[in-house]
Formats: sequence, structure tokens, C-alpha cells
Amino acid sequence: MSEAVGVKEILGKSLAIDADGNLVNLADWNEEIAMELAKEEGINELTEKHWQVINYMRKVFSESGDAPSIRKLTKESGVDTKELYSLFPKGPAKKAAKIAGLPKPKGCI
Repeated sequence: MSEAVGVKEILGKSLAIDADGNLVNLADWNEEIAMELAKEEGINELTEKHWQVINYMRKVFSESGDAPSIRKLTKESGVDTKELYSLFPKGPAKKAAKIAGLPKPKGCI
């Protein structure tokens, strides 16, 4: 896991964050937190497709210990590249990981 470098207030809770602004503790995450994180990323509403990607990312992370890359996301999540970029503009894997309460995927800048 990443090392905490700061704290973010979300819904009245102080949550540890890493250098990329992602949550450090997986246990801090829930769907309400995800919705707040999405708003911070400029995504005002999480649709069923957003949740499909978020839940897929959390499943892969729980199985492998790493968030999936953009390539793995587009091949296995059921959401193609174009749609991923429309759901999570400007860096879908990185943004989706942050909203999913996961560390930044390896290979993301």
C-alpha cells in the first residue's frame, strides 16, 4: 500500500491520502465516499457504467494487489476505450482508481 502523506476531509471523516491524492486505507472507501471523490474529479453523477468500471477495478485489486491498467480495463471490464474516456476524462484508469479508493495503477503517469 501507499504511504500516507496527508489527510482529506470527506463527509466529516478524516481520510489518509497518498502523494497522488488516492485513499491509503481500502477500508475507508464506500459508495458515498466514491460519489464525493467523483465530484472532486469533475464527475457529478456515477452511472451504472461508472460503477461497472469501479467494481471491476476493486475486484482485480482484491485478487492481484494492483489496480488494472487501461489496457486490462478496456479488454476485460466490458467498457471500451472511447467510453472509458467519456466516463473518466483525462486519464480513465487513474481517475477510476482514485474514485474506487485504490492506489494509482502501475504504469499511469
